[in-house]
Amino acid sequence: MIQDGDKIAVGVSGGKDSLTLLVALRQLKNFLPVKFELEAVTLTMGIGEVDLSSVKELCEKIDVNYTIEETLIGKIVFEERKEKNPCSLCANLRRGALHNTAKKLGCNKVALAHHMDDVIETLLLSTFYEGRIHTFSPVTYLDRKDLYLIRPLIYTEEKLVKEFIKVNNIIPVHNPCPANGYTKRQYIKDLLSDLKKENREIKNNIFGAVKRSGIDNW
Repeated sequence: MIQDGDKIAVGVSGGKDSLTLLVALRQLKNFLPVKFELEAVTLTMGIGEVDLSSVKELCEKIDVNYTIEETLIGKIVFEERKEKNPCSLCANLRRGALHNTAKKLGCNKVALAHHMDDVIETLLLSTFYEGRIHTFSPVTYLDRKDLYLIRPLIYTEEKLVKEFIKVNNIIPVHNPCPANGYTKRQYIKDLLSDLKKENREIKNNIFGAVKRSGIDNW
């Protein structure tokens, strides 16, 4: 995922996953036998009040340059388009804005904080609602942007991310998204939680199936 001379834009929403990724990559610089640079990037959504001062302080503490890119994505999705299922459009717009910012900063890679639970949930979402077998890839090349997307936390369970945040006293930023708690992804999370009561290995089994299947360049 990381090679000598890389300049990596880390997508930082301010949530637990992206803050864990940022700190982990910064620590990785101390012992990985290749040289690479990091840029932390946050996209504002144009809705609600978000205090990013704690993210800024963290970036200063770990010596990573921090860029806040102003967007109106939230207004477009929720106020102008009034999407009933906003997540897909929102994600597409955010990806485009993040990729453009990464290129502007001279980065050749973008690091996203998707973890193992995200992989499993996305597989089920694609199967249930799109009728296709698809999920995140560890590495994706975007030829139109000449960018690589990397997902360094993809083998990490969400519970370990939560523990990392707790142990290191990192306080995530509250996300004001109006769709929080009411999405299809939340439904899948709840479904998996119920299924895990009967089969404690269900997440490991699904993730293992993804690895063995070879889908999406695994």
